[in-house]
Amino acid sequence: MSAQDDIELPETLSYHDWAAAVREGQLLGQSCNDCDHVGGVPSGACQECGGRDLTTVELPTTGTVYTETTINVPPEGFQERGYQVVVVDLGDARVMARIVGEHVDIGDDVSLSGFIDTDDDHPAPTFEPDD
Repeated sequence: MSAQDDIELPETLSYHDWAAAVREGQLLGQSCNDCDHVGGVPSGACQECGGRDLTTVELPTTGTVYTETTINVPPEGFQERGYQVVVVDLGDARVMARIVGEHVDIGDDVSLSGFIDTDDDHPAPTFEPDD
C-alpha cells in the first residue's frame, strides 16, 4: 500500500489539503469537468477554460523535467542560494518543485522525494533524479 492509498481525496481541493498531501508524499491536482484540463495546484477555476466544476485527482509522483533554472537570488521565505527549480511534466499536469541531489536537465526523469518547508512553514515538493 502506498502513501497515496491512505489519503481520502477532498471534494474541493484547498491549499491546506494540497499541503497536507505533499507532506504525506502525495501530489493532488484538479481535473476540470468542462474541458478535462488537469492542473497541478489548487485553484478556484480551471486554468484552461475558467470552468468552476473541478474534481480533485491524484497526480503521479514521477515525471520528466519540462524546464529548469537555478535560483541565485532567493525569493522571500527561502535563504538558500544556488538551488535548482524545475517544472515537472507528470503527464496530465505540471508542477513546480525543487531538485535535491544531482543537477538535472530538461528531459530527465525525476521522482517525488519529499518536501521542504519554507521559512513561513509552507511545503514545497522536492524531486530527485531517477537512477
